[in-house]
Amino acid sequence: MLDICLLGTGGMMPLPYRWLTSMMARYNGQSILIDCGEGTQIAMKEKGWSPKPIDVICFTHFHADHISGLPGMLLTMGNAERTEPLLLVGPKGLSKVVASLRIIAPELPFAIETLELNETEHIIHFDGFDIEAFRVNHNVPCYGYSISVSRTGKFQVEKALALGIEKKYWNRLQRGEIIETKEMTLVPEMVLGPARKGLKVTYCTDTRPTEGIVKHACGSDLFICEGMYGEAEKSAKARENKHMTFYEAAQLAKRAEVPRLWLTHYSPSLNRPEEYLAEVRKIFPYTEICRDGKTIELTFENDEEGSV
Repeated sequence: MLDICLLGTGGMMPLPYRWLTSMMARYNGQSILIDCGEGTQIAMKEKGWSPKPIDVICFTHFHADHISGLPGMLLTMGNAERTEPLLLVGPKGLSKVVASLRIIAPELPFAIETLELNETEHIIHFDGFDIEAFRVNHNVPCYGYSISVSRTGKFQVEKALALGIEKKYWNRLQRGEIIETKEMTLVPEMVLGPARKGLKVTYCTDTRPTEGIVKHACGSDLFICEGMYGEAEKSAKARENKHMTFYEAAQLAKRAEVPRLWLTHYSPSLNRPEEYLAEVRKIFPYTEICRDGKTIELTFENDEEGSV
């Protein structure tokens, strides 16, 4: 299963009732954080999730409300006796930005690795999942991200028995291993059926609508998208500041044919975003107004799924 939590849903500045936009994903003992604005540590603590096992932090861009919480997060990880390396991913210039922020977090018991994104699209492979980065349209270099978990085909016992493959190899083949025996080379394709539908979550914020967002959101089980403004009269301001309205995000979700849309990254002036939900659902009925701590547990098809 893939656990997703919106730790914070605010844009520009943290508020007493709304932390800055940040998303955390957990899969098979691994954790991914996207953006780390001021207050992200508190939001994480309120949720009861730990920063220690975070394997990678992805940054959409380098505006303060998306990265200013990093020094404190690093220090907290260090105080938790973390020793494993941490990977940071973000637009070109990431290494310089991180080095500047680390002036106030200079000594850490773990290494920091950085991966700078220079292309329009970039795929990063991890053990069991992939992160796809794609360029969006903001007033500084900015990326959206998709987290994808693939799923192998079902193990076909009949094939394994017919081929005379010993049972001691079955689990390893199901995990995708290639096994050399005295008699032959065993490959997973010999005993696995067609690949099954996996899991996918797409996250983007601080952008105008783009074709790339639709492309990458297609096939997602959850599409998390910024809705800076709910007021229809602020569409010109959204265009000027390279942000989106609720209605533009809903149009993207409709075109991508996703099963659900979570809105996030609200303007500080937007006190009650739920007031606009009825109008937005006329465009895309499966839209949800999110609050801090919104969580969903995504499971593979034929398994149960729940959200809170």
